[in-house]
Amino acid sequence: MVGAGKRQNADTLPTSVENMPDLATPAEAAPGAAPSARRRRPSGARKAPPAVAPAALAHSVGPLTPHLYAPDAVRPLRAKEHFLSADTLVEPHTHPWPQLTFSTRGVIRLSTRDGSYIIPPSRALWVPADVPHSITLVEDAELRTVYLHRWLGPDWTRCEVLEISPLLRALMLALDTTPDGLPPGDPNAPQRERWIAPLLVDELERAQQIRIDVPLPQDKRLRQLCEAVLRAPDDRATLAERARGIGASERTVARLFRDQLGMSWQAWRQQAVLAHALPLLARGMAVSQVATACGYATDSAFCAMFKQATGKSPTAFQHRRR
Repeated sequence: MVGAGKRQNADTLPTSVENMPDLATPAEAAPGAAPSARRRRPSGARKAPPAVAPAALAHSVGPLTPHLYAPDAVRPLRAKEHFLSADTLVEPHTHPWPQLTFSTRGVIRLSTRDGSYIIPPSRALWVPADVPHSITLVEDAELRTVYLHRWLGPDWTRCEVLEISPLLRALMLALDTTPDGLPPGDPNAPQRERWIAPLLVDELERAQQIRIDVPLPQDKRLRQLCEAVLRAPDDRATLAERARGIGASERTVARLFRDQLGMSWQAWRQQAVLAHALPLLARGMAVSQVATACGYATDSAFCAMFKQATGKSPTAFQHRRR
């Protein structure tokens, strides 16, 4: 279902979240992380059990030392930043505090056991405490994370995609990003974090929620098929062709879509295409290029589908560059 509005309104529109398979097997430690981080994981960065592995990536890194930014009563907000290249996978992990993830440039994808969320620079993702997650860099990006003390943030129990207001962005970027063990870049950082915390939380609760749901199945074969579509939404293979790829009949796969996801293959694929298209439009990509990236032979066919699904033309969602 496509929707947008305030967080309190469940019938909101539009989104840049796509729910898709996720957590991969970890490979190597993060550059610059302490050598012991791979041998003995601190309690603040618990390794998550792997689920369905995604397509091969250029390389994977460890969980980027969240234990060096643990929030507490003295410093209830902690921020960190990392510059990472496209196709980097930050391996699955958990920590006992919630987080906000966003990027100042570049698109990222954060994955949980239930799906994945595409996050362009105009959006942030709320991840509750103790939720296993991994991050994939869709393109070169400056990854930013804000950790909040457990008692501080909203009591949201699921991931939330939020539009970043100018005030929210300014508050997040004002936080010191120095890890524990080094003197803060700003000697007044702890005091500033305590001052910023209540205003940041209030701005979070006022933020516009943006969501498009692309539900994922529990059936391993169907999940494999869905993962392939989300990795390559421009592939217009038929359901029969995809069914053969997972060793099932077209009739069986069609039934699985209805039984497990409550929708037809055509409806599910349309949601997957919208999830892919909206971040591209938000970045200012031409409609013709977005249509091609989504597997449409003509702009008119893509625009007709888009308007039928959202009630608006694709240009209504384009970011106008000044």
